[in-house]
Amino acid sequence: MTWRHGLIQHEFSPFQTLGVARHCTARTDLYKLPAMSSDTKSKAGLVQFLRSEYSFLVGLATAGIFLALGSGVLENVAHPFALVAILIVLLVAVLWSAMSAVHHADCLVLKCGEPYGTLILTLSVISIEVVMISAAMLHGANNPTLARDTMFAVVMIALNGLIGFSLLSGGLRHREQNYNLQGVGAYLNTIMALVVLGLVLPNFTTSLSGPRFTTVQEIFLITVTLILYAIFLILQTGRHRQYFKDAGAAPDVIDHHSSLQPHSAGFHAVMLFLYLVVVIVLAEKFAIPLDNCIERFGVPQALGGAIVAGLILAPEAIAAIKAARRNQLQRSVNILHGSVLASIGLTIPAVLIIGMVTKHPIVLGVEGGNLPLLILTLGASVVTFASGRTNILQGCIHLLLFAVFLLLIFAP
Repeated sequence: MTWRHGLIQHEFSPFQTLGVARHCTARTDLYKLPAMSSDTKSKAGLVQFLRSEYSFLVGLATAGIFLALGSGVLENVAHPFALVAILIVLLVAVLWSAMSAVHHADCLVLKCGEPYGTLILTLSVISIEVVMISAAMLHGANNPTLARDTMFAVVMIALNGLIGFSLLSGGLRHREQNYNLQGVGAYLNTIMALVVLGLVLPNFTTSLSGPRFTTVQEIFLITVTLILYAIFLILQTGRHRQYFKDAGAAPDVIDHHSSLQPHSAGFHAVMLFLYLVVVIVLAEKFAIPLDNCIERFGVPQALGGAIVAGLILAPEAIAAIKAARRNQLQRSVNILHGSVLASIGLTIPAVLIIGMVTKHPIVLGVEGGNLPLLILTLGASVVTFASGRTNILQGCIHLLLFAVFLLLIFAP
């Protein structure tokens, strides 16, 4: 074989020719490698996704099975052991999905920063809560106190139970914890205004009998609530977003974030929403056998609402307690106070609008022993977050108020 290049002529032996052919074949194979590598990477990515998100598949399968079986299996009280087994399965599935949702919320915090990551988690949970209450009002029997009882349970669980446990666990581990005083003040100021206007004021108006508003008063409350909540969101995500950030990151917080391996923000946002949908579906299914157990054993109906509200808040509860134990109290405060504020700011306008359209009366005023407990909770929250530092005493006080809330369920 002869090869000419310019004035130089090269002679190749058969062995050299074979070497050139092999070299060309090898170069051709190199061009084929990227396509093979792409297929391998896609398969590896799918396997990695299934391994990391198998809790979603388990939760989705559990929700699908109970949706397919219908209400007959969940309402069968003839076999108490089977009913208890169903309760345990649903409870484990809810908590497992909630913990996975918290993982994606942590990744969103790392990708988007505060307060955006926490705000996404809060708005996702509360928006689905609003959808649940609205669906019950539209398709179920008329229950004029449904929204009030749900919002009151959220306030008590978040401001007393979860805040108390977060402060206690964080104080036991870190003695004292710091937070941004301006951010907490903004939360509590807005919460107090909306809670008193929505859940307390109806008890003292005289236009209608009972703890209810007239149509004009409802329209005014809807407008004020939406405007105030919108102003708060603008402040939280705009010029004053530094109010809702940690003054300084603790070393264990940095180590925690370094252990995360986040994907894109869009991926974690989608997975967070999907996990929350699974949590809500499982919580709804959990409520059916829970109500049957309550009726069979004579337990107060308010306990079922409180348990369902607790399951709805499970993703935020886990995230808040973990943040407090990592000495990241500001994020814990953002999650729990944001849950209360979003619940009041979104639920009140939604249920009032549905009530006016469907002609269903809505009772908002908190009555009985729950009314002074609500006022005491707001006052204790202001005192707890008035100095910029917390300890275990404040946590114990809020847990005591939460115990009173549970007592009033069984002994009103």
